[in-house]
Amino acid sequence: MKKLYDLEKGNVHDVPSPSPDLSVVNPETLSVPGKFATWNSKIESFAGLEARGIERVLPSERQKASTSAYLQMALLWFSTNVTANNLTLGLLGPLVYELSFLDSALCAVFGSFVGSIGASYMSIWGPQSGNRTMIVARYFMGYHPSKLCCLLNIVILLGYGMIDCVIGGQILSAVGNGSISTAVGIVIVAVISWIVAVFGMSVFHFYERWAFIPQTLVLFILIGSAAPNFDTTFPSTGSPQTIAGNRLSFFSLCLSASISWAPAAADFYVYYPVTTSRPLTFTLTLLGFTLSFSLVTLIGVGLASGTLTTPSWATASATSSGALILAGYSTLGGFGKFCGVIVALGVIANNIPGTYSAALNFQMLSPYMERIPRYLWTCLCVVIYTACALGGRNHLYTIFQNFLPLMGYWVAIFLIIVLEEHVFFLLILRSRTLDWSIWADPRQLPVGVAALTAFLIGWAGAIVGMDQVYYVGPLAKLVGDNGADMGVWLGVGFTALSFPLLRCLELRFLGR
Repeated sequence: MKKLYDLEKGNVHDVPSPSPDLSVVNPETLSVPGKFATWNSKIESFAGLEARGIERVLPSERQKASTSAYLQMALLWFSTNVTANNLTLGLLGPLVYELSFLDSALCAVFGSFVGSIGASYMSIWGPQSGNRTMIVARYFMGYHPSKLCCLLNIVILLGYGMIDCVIGGQILSAVGNGSISTAVGIVIVAVISWIVAVFGMSVFHFYERWAFIPQTLVLFILIGSAAPNFDTTFPSTGSPQTIAGNRLSFFSLCLSASISWAPAAADFYVYYPVTTSRPLTFTLTLLGFTLSFSLVTLIGVGLASGTLTTPSWATASATSSGALILAGYSTLGGFGKFCGVIVALGVIANNIPGTYSAALNFQMLSPYMERIPRYLWTCLCVVIYTACALGGRNHLYTIFQNFLPLMGYWVAIFLIIVLEEHVFFLLILRSRTLDWSIWADPRQLPVGVAALTAFLIGWAGAIVGMDQVYYVGPLAKLVGDNGADMGVWLGVGFTALSFPLLRCLELRFLGR
C-alpha cells in the first residue's frame, strides 16, 4: 500500500487496513529464515518479547492519542537522563576544566539545552513516519551512507552503556566500602538493564514511567545533605583566553551529551499516531531533556566545587566519581548509603533506551543482520558494553572527556544535513515528497552522494577544530594555554555551507 507524507499538513494519505494484533506476529513476516522463524515466534510469544524489529509501524497499528501518551514523552526523557552519569558530567567543569561554579553551571545548563534542541527535533519524525530514527536517516543521508551513521550510533549507545555500568558499579562499591568490587557492581547494573531492555518497548516505557520518582527524591535529598559544602565563590583558573577556551570546551561537552540522543530520539515514538502534534512532541521532549540535565549537572557542579573546601570530598573524588557522590550523603549515615544504592541503580533508566536502540541499529546494517531477532542483538549489546566497562572502569573521566565530544561531532553534522534537506528542499523548494513506505528500497531512496560528501567535509572541519588528548587541531591550539574544542562548531559550519550546493547538483544529475 503506497503512503505519502504531506509535509505541509503533517499527515499520511493511505487506504484503511484492518488493525492487526500487535502482540502476535506471523512467523512468515519475521525477518528470520526457515524453521528458526517458527521457534523464534514461539520464544517471543512465550516470554512476551517485542516481536517487531525495524519494520515500519503502519498508521493502522498505532496507539490512540491521549493526554497520558503525550505526558509520557516528557517523562521518558526526564527519567532517562535524571541519572548519575549526567551528574558525573557536571563534575568535569570544576575538576577538569578548572571553571568556577558560575561558569560551570552556565555552560552545563545552556550547553545541554542546545543539544536537547537537536534531539527534540529528531523525535518528531517518529510519529510522522512510523520508522526508527536511523531508518528516517535513509531519506536524508541515502540508503547506503546512512549505515555509516548506524555504525557511529552503535558506538554512542554502547559507549553510554559502558559509562552507565562503570558509574553504577563505582557507587555500589563505595556503598559497600569495598566489600562489593566495582566489577561486581558493573555486572549488577548490566544484568538489570538487560532484563528490561530485552522485553522491548512496552516494558521499558512502563519502567521509565515510574523510575524517575525514587531517583528524583534521592537527588533532592542529596541537595539537602551536600549543598552546605558547595563552594560557589571560587574563581575560574587561568588567563582570560584560557578560561574562554575551557568554557567553550565544557559547553561543547555538555552539548554533546544531550545531542547524542538525537540518532535514537524517534525510536520511542513510532507507535504514536500520525496526527500527533509536532510542536507538542518537540516541546515535551525538550522539557524532559532540559529539566533532567539541568538538575543533575548542577548537582554535579556543586559536588565538584565542594572538593576544594571539604578534604573528605577531595579524598573521595580521588577514589572515583561514585565515591564522591556517596560522600555527599555522608551526613545521613546508613540512610545515605541506601540513597546511594538508589542513585546507582538509577543509571539503569539511562541504559535501557540505549540498549534497545543499539539492537535495532545492528539490524539496520544489512538485510542479513535484520534476520537476527532484536532480543539476540540486545544480548550482544549488553555483553559488549559490560566487557568494555570492566576494562575501562579506572579511566572514567578520560572516557567522558574524549568519547562524548567525538560523538557530538558526527551527530551535529548529521543534524544539519537533515535540517537543511527538510527546510530547503522539502518545505521551500518542494523538490520531492516523503513516501515512508519505501524505507527498505535503495532504488527509490536518495542516492546520498551529496549528504555523504558534506558529512565528510564536516568531519574535516571538526578535525581542524578538535581538542582531545590524542589530537589537537591547528585551530584549537590557538585559544589559550589548553586550547578549545571547536570541533562541533566547525563541523556544522563546513557542512552547512557545502550541503545545499552539493544537493542541488545531486538532484540535477541523479534526480533523487
